[in-house]
Amino acid sequence: MIRRAVGAFVVQKDEILLVHKVKRSEATNELDSFRAEWDFPKGGVKNGEILEAAILRELFEETGSTAYQIIKKLDQTICFSFEARFTAATGYTRQVTTMFIIEYTGDRTDLKSQDDEISAIQFVHKDKVLDYLGHEETRAFYITNCYFNLY
Repeated sequence: MIRRAVGAFVVQKDEILLVHKVKRSEATNELDSFRAEWDFPKGGVKNGEILEAAILRELFEETGSTAYQIIKKLDQTICFSFEARFTAATGYTRQVTTMFIIEYTGDRTDLKSQDDEISAIQFVHKDKVLDYLGHEETRAFYITNCYFNLY
């Protein structure tokens, strides 16, 4: 079974928003089942949910803000297979993530996660993003599709 997801390259000037994820909501509630990592805001799409609505919902849940403007939905997706442990817990074998470029229009005082999956929110200069990202698929996607096209 394939999990549909959305994600965002949230930009403000020459910085990109990253979130520090400490657990997977659908795997288990055990923190030790998931190594904490920095990533772009991402999350699952609910049944019947429009992708644009899903990314704005995910951004609110992960950052507490609604100060976002969708710039573009990217044609390319991030695809990967789940580990057997996650598949056993959820039934999902793969994930296909539709990515968006989104502008953050706030002043950063509204950034506070509404979700216990996220322990920190940080803007990082575009040249330092790769120093933070853990997933190889996400790193490759950023390099190939976005690094030169975000600004």
